[in-house]
Amino acid sequence: MNNLGQRIRARREELGLTQEQVAAQIGIKQQSYQAIESGNVKKPRHLYEISIALKCDMAWLLSGKDKDVINVEKIEVHAHQVPLISYVQAGVWTESCELSDSTGFEYIMTSLELSNKAFALKIKGDSMEPEFKEGDVVIIDPAIKPFPGEFVVAVNGDEEATFKKYRELGYDEHERMQFELIPLNPDYTTMSTLKQQIRIIGTMVEHRIFRRKR
Repeated sequence: MNNLGQRIRARREELGLTQEQVAAQIGIKQQSYQAIESGNVKKPRHLYEISIALKCDMAWLLSGKDKDVINVEKIEVHAHQVPLISYVQAGVWTESCELSDSTGFEYIMTSLELSNKAFALKIKGDSMEPEFKEGDVVIIDPAIKPFPGEFVVAVNGDEEATFKKYRELGYDEHERMQFELIPLNPDYTTMSTLKQQIRIIGTMVEHRIFRRKR
């Protein structure tokens, strides 16, 4: 097995898995996974997720040396799947997090220890440029309270969720923390609890940046 694609295919067949099954675990389309096995993708960006799905050492996948099959219990402790949801779904996620057990979601693998309400969101638009570009993926955990300067997903009324920077304004007369949601792109408007009702859904715990097209 001289190349990465051949090692991935051999390990998948050793486990008795289909390309569709592995692709579903990784969170990509079967055609994209097939391109990895065929060798058309020299440096797959989902290599960590592939190593978890195939229960093998990532260093072995890269080099072909010192093969080390990972213990299944170790995978269950250190690797987790979070559903990639839409902005509309994110707006009601804390009330309907049982959706994470449903079929039909694309999943993102992470090694972080997260609550069972965690989810992933794909950035859309340019309101958070230059740090967050359209197509980037952020992982959000509703169980984590944000600190000033962190990034959060929030919702205003019944509208879909939004992803912004969190800044505290201080407590009001009822000892409730007032805050702003700030876009990094100055062309967009800041949201404030002094002017509207805003509900924080969760705090960003991971930012995935993928290869940009030139």
